Amino acid sequence: MPDYLDSLETRDPEQRERDLMQRLPQLVAHAQVAPGWSRLLAGVDAADVRSRAALAQLPVTRKSDLHALQQEDPPFGGLTATPVQQLRRLFMSPGPIFDPEGRGEDWWRFARPMAAIGLRAGHIVQNCFSYHFTPAAFMAEGGAAKIGCAVIPAGIGQTEMQVQAMAALKPDAYVGTPSFLKIIIEKAREMGADIGSVQRALVGAEALPPSLRTWLQGNGVPHVLQMYGSADVGNIAYETQSGGAVNPGMVLDEELILEIVRPGTGDPVAEGEVGEVVVTSFNPDYPLIRFGTGDLSAVLAGVSPCGRTNVRIKGWMGRADQTTKVRAMFVHPSQVAEVARRYPEILKARLIVSGEIGKDVMTLHCEVDSAARIDENAIVETIRDVTKLRGGVQLVARGSLPNDGKVIEDARKYD
Repeated sequence: MPDYLDSLETRDPEQRERDLMQRLPQLVAHAQVAPGWSRLLAGVDAADVRSRAALAQLPVTRKSDLHALQQEDPPFGGLTATPVQQLRRLFMSPGPIFDPEGRGEDWWRFARPMAAIGLRAGHIVQNCFSYHFTPAAFMAEGGAAKIGCAVIPAGIGQTEMQVQAMAALKPDAYVGTPSFLKIIIEKAREMGADIGSVQRALVGAEALPPSLRTWLQGNGVPHVLQMYGSADVGNIAYETQSGGAVNPGMVLDEELILEIVRPGTGDPVAEGEVGEVVVTSFNPDYPLIRFGTGDLSAVLAGVSPCGRTNVRIKGWMGRADQTTKVRAMFVHPSQVAEVARRYPEILKARLIVSGEIGKDVMTLHCEVDSAARIDENAIVETIRDVTKLRGGVQLVARGSLPNDGKVIEDARKYD
């Protein structure tokens, strides 16, 4: 039996794109009812936003902007389309950053990754995400309720009780961080407890190194998949499996439009190039238009072997905010992008900060075609104009800079 939640996951990709673009103007108009989005999208005619090109003209609102927006217009920056009093839950993450939860079914869209790991009605899930202030546990609760799974609300900590619950209640699956599952398995061994009912683990909130996945699979949990999400968006993408083997990449959720943009800008990059994950979410309570997650990833070409036809990303590949302090002044990715923007001959730019602390050296490495004629001295002056710092220029051949999403590389020696 396929692990699909519904037929949306196997739509023809062109049909999915048409469906999303048809819904986009209504989403933008709905968001503009909220005072925060009304300000951020001032002057935008929602009826005109019916293509990816039009969407790319709208500003990116980044997760790093939320704290200031929420201070100006508490508690949610004016970005919710549903009155606060009508929401189901209000969350607080470190920062503090506040996140809403509405009353809709599977509000965080967690059922898709749960279905992908084989969970079905009647299964039991031990939910080891935190129930304290943050939404991760409730994301899992919503997905389990939609599928029809019973939930053990275990939360985090109390490792012996976790083992006792698993041994007594025989859950089919674990949901939580991968590192905590390893701790539980080790504690079960120490206690001589049988937790072999746990054959599936859906993990997130931290990296899953291949070595840890292999360890978990070799210690009684053969099916281990990870999902990628955030407290603002919910589920963004998730791993799938075929014949028990994990498929490459992560499949995008059906209620999102994905863009990968050059860090510090809102400019989409070419398919396969690493950049910042920007999503537009069709959430009626908390619509997000070009929301910059601050995470790096890239689109993975082709369709997943599992049969899901949505776009895949390579997973979490680091942080997009590469702001670096040089000679007591901050240099931002947006400034590097501004320098490159002024010279069409520059195909790609990467600012490398080298030397030792207190003796910083800035060099802008610029990819150009071999036949390109470019005034290096003019670029040096532009670097100084934009960053207020001195920097050199090094021209390099097209395709020679790494495809890792880095716009600023800190190569200084800290020893």
